[in-house]
Amino acid sequence: MSAIADNLQAVTARIRVAAELAGRSPESVRLLAVSKTWPLAAVLTAAAAGQQAFGENYVREGVDKATASADRQLEWHFIGPLQSNKSRPVAEHFDWVHSIDRLKIAERLSAQRPGHLPPLQVCVQVNVSGEASKSGCAPDEAPELCRAVATLPGLRLRGLMTVPEASDDMAAQQIPFRRLREIFEAIRQDGLPLDTLSMGMSHDLEAAVAEGATIVRIGTAIFGERNYP
Repeated sequence: MSAIADNLQAVTARIRVAAELAGRSPESVRLLAVSKTWPLAAVLTAAAAGQQAFGENYVREGVDKATASADRQLEWHFIGPLQSNKSRPVAEHFDWVHSIDRLKIAERLSAQRPGHLPPLQVCVQVNVSGEASKSGCAPDEAPELCRAVATLPGLRLRGLMTVPEASDDMAAQQIPFRRLREIFEAIRQDGLPLDTLSMGMSHDLEAAVAEGATIVRIGTAIFGERNYP
């Protein structure tokens, strides 16, 4: 087996243990392999090992990979900050967008989603840690933004996403994830049928699963440390 296949097995085992410790079914947590900066060959190696869903942060790179692998029927998730002038290729080539942080982006994706494709599955990104360097709407803005996004044609609002401030302490890691879950539950109680909490990465997936993550976004633990250009 390749190193990537071995790593996928190890990450899947981590998810299983974390879910069982939280009293959850391991099947309730989906693994999104974050392939940004890695070549298509790495994606295809992971796909050969059974991984179907891949996350990209950069529009051109993600579109190129999605186009080159179109015959593989992989699922492509855009998870990075999205500028309005780059929304069209995302609307045309991705299956999911996790990083909607303002209504303008959602409106553009809605207008630009081709009619022959199924609705674009979307999450609203919430900046639960309040870091100036992080994208996402403020927690108190999330309910109104979700209500507006839910009305747009061509989109299906699935839930919330966050990238919290990093910590090495599991108890500290759980705090922002718990905050996102509380916002999620409040929006559900208000009538929107959300089903997705996109949270948790290689260093904190256990804390995210403990707080209800349904998608964990794992890159380094699968593909290795990135060498950014």
